[in-house]
Amino acid sequence: MTPEKVAVSQHIEDDSIPSHDSLDLPNSSEAQAAIVKEREMTLWQALKLYPKAVAWSLLFSCAIIMEGYDVVLTGSFLAFPAFNEKYGRIMSDGTYGLEARWQAGLNNAMACGQIIGLFLNGLVSERFGYRKTLMACLVATIGFVFILFFAPNIQTLVVGELFMGIPLGVYQTLVVTYACEVCPVALRAYITTYVNLCWVLGQLLASGVLKGLAGRTDQWAYRIPFALQWIWPVPIFIGVFLAPESPWWLVRQDRREDAVKSVKRLTRAHGDFNAEETVSMIVYTDALERRAESGTSYLDCFKNSDLRRTEISCCAWAAQSLCGAGLMGYSTVFYQRAGLATSQSFTMSLVQYALGVVGTFASWTAMSYCGRRTLYVGGLCLLTIVLFIIGFISIAPSTTAISWATGSMLLVYTFIYDSSVGPVCFALVSEIPSSRLRTKTVVLARNVYNILNLVTGIIIPYMLNVNAWNWRGKSGFFWGALCVCCLTWSFFRLPEPKGRSYAELDLLFERGVKTREFKSARTGLEDGPGEGKAVIVQA
Repeated sequence: MTPEKVAVSQHIEDDSIPSHDSLDLPNSSEAQAAIVKEREMTLWQALKLYPKAVAWSLLFSCAIIMEGYDVVLTGSFLAFPAFNEKYGRIMSDGTYGLEARWQAGLNNAMACGQIIGLFLNGLVSERFGYRKTLMACLVATIGFVFILFFAPNIQTLVVGELFMGIPLGVYQTLVVTYACEVCPVALRAYITTYVNLCWVLGQLLASGVLKGLAGRTDQWAYRIPFALQWIWPVPIFIGVFLAPESPWWLVRQDRREDAVKSVKRLTRAHGDFNAEETVSMIVYTDALERRAESGTSYLDCFKNSDLRRTEISCCAWAAQSLCGAGLMGYSTVFYQRAGLATSQSFTMSLVQYALGVVGTFASWTAMSYCGRRTLYVGGLCLLTIVLFIIGFISIAPSTTAISWATGSMLLVYTFIYDSSVGPVCFALVSEIPSSRLRTKTVVLARNVYNILNLVTGIIIPYMLNVNAWNWRGKSGFFWGALCVCCLTWSFFRLPEPKGRSYAELDLLFERGVKTREFKSARTGLEDGPGEGKAVIVQA
């Protein structure tokens, strides 16, 4: 199709969008028609039209199960007798355990690897595509499991977790970016928050495996959980090999025809759907962003309107770490201190992660009515209350009942977190960035989260370790105060992206629309060609 010169004209009104310079677009009327159709598409219509896109997104997201699984292994092994006897020493209370410095080292080694993997993903996936990058990481995962499985000492185990973190870091951003690029607006929130569900499913799977092996006293008690990580990269690799590439990535590579073929593979022939029209929308959005951005480097994430988008993405993900989520992985420890046997403690962990699954499903319903902002801000408010309750409970003398109460409040915390802040964050960080800088912005945001996790991974073991600070439940005051800070930021700075196409979000951010006005502001793209305040006119 021959490119045509188009320009955006506008009525001079307070709520009108800024004028744009001439843009080289293949067909602006096709682009606007596609934007309107996508905006008006219902959830059921989107499912009927994009069943293949949903299936491929769900497959890609399954890679996150491995991250959730491995995270729980490293945290829960601290309450695993066979593991502590192999890699730990006798503590002051007469039991085997790891010193706080090795607990911190084990947790932070993975976080360091994830930071490396995330920055690599921002460079590699934009050059080679999402499919090839993910397949390479799946192969690397299989190789790095060998280090964990055969680790003779704690030092080797830490190195293994460092290397294992590299592909896990790639999974964290690549799968959510792919999901938000292959699905329409009506499905975007559900598919991206499904990533959080996969993360919780990995935790649930790990807890089930550990519970089943808690009675073993030999080396297989901790080696079998590591070995199970060899299983799922193979079927995921096969599926990714057969999957279509993101049409947005193909457009950024100037491969329009391939993008059309990709859209056809992601959709099912239905009604008046036109793949060419959809790709025109992608090209139009890309052209708007090319006008507003000077490049696609990490530095460009901090220029012009993208600075605000980067801030929102980074802070939204930072809140996941600062709101005290790290405490959820230590509920097993509280139940053991309450007098439960190891097997029973892991049963309670299974209940906790099952609540996480239920919470994620609940978030899908809540987002349909409340939107992202309301659910995120409301979730932080409730988490703050729960954390301060945990803190006040711990003021009483330490008893079995206090440990029970603390562990139970962590169950409540888990449900609230996984029905609000946890899943909604994935939707926000995938929607807020511009499409040309999406991968790099998500990488920066996730690395802010990982760097903060390095800090929390150091201080939480010291807070709970009997030979260190031994704060136990009093740590709720510390995390509650940080949660108040996150709540304050989100109230004043977090906009509502629900129902907005990427082109609309680009215009809202370029115009500098205030946070409170995002939900109601008009862009002129809502009504189709020639009907809104921003009219696309062929030159």
